[in-house]
Amino acid sequence: MVLLVLPLGDVPNAVLDPVCRKLVNVYANTRLLPAVDLPKFALYPPRNRYRADSLIHWMEKIAKPREVYVGITTRDISTTKDDIPDWGIMGLGFQPGPASVVSTFRLHKNNVPEELFKVAIHEVGHTMGLAHCEVRTCFMRDAEGKNSTGEEKEFCPQCKKYLLAKGWIL
Repeated sequence: MVLLVLPLGDVPNAVLDPVCRKLVNVYANTRLLPAVDLPKFALYPPRNRYRADSLIHWMEKIAKPREVYVGITTRDISTTKDDIPDWGIMGLGFQPGPASVVSTFRLHKNNVPEELFKVAIHEVGHTMGLAHCEVRTCFMRDAEGKNSTGEEKEFCPQCKKYLLAKGWIL
């Protein structure tokens, strides 16, 4: 499998480079693709947000077998949660699936590369088949509508074992 990092829109190298380096450290077969414009069909005009599920479905269509995409953007993204049709999020990944998307928009501006890596690794974990984890310090913890990346330190032993079996280097 190859993990493809797809910048969506104008994502600064100061954000992309550290995240890609860290992703390569956990999954060696990671590649950075050239940036593409965010597709207009994914825009939700009333809130000027991009629909994360629309972006994921779009990447699913371009993914070849054994490719997993993680789209990275600086723009606000959202999904439907319960009865809320436009819930702002940091990231979304289908479990399992060939694509996920993450955004810097809701991250603390003084720690974007570190927090973005944690959100990206969480969403890619979903694409690999991992569900949310109850361990408070695990990368797979459910954010529950907050930015809890400051408490996340690593994958818990159970999540780590699962990913090691998938070829990750942890």
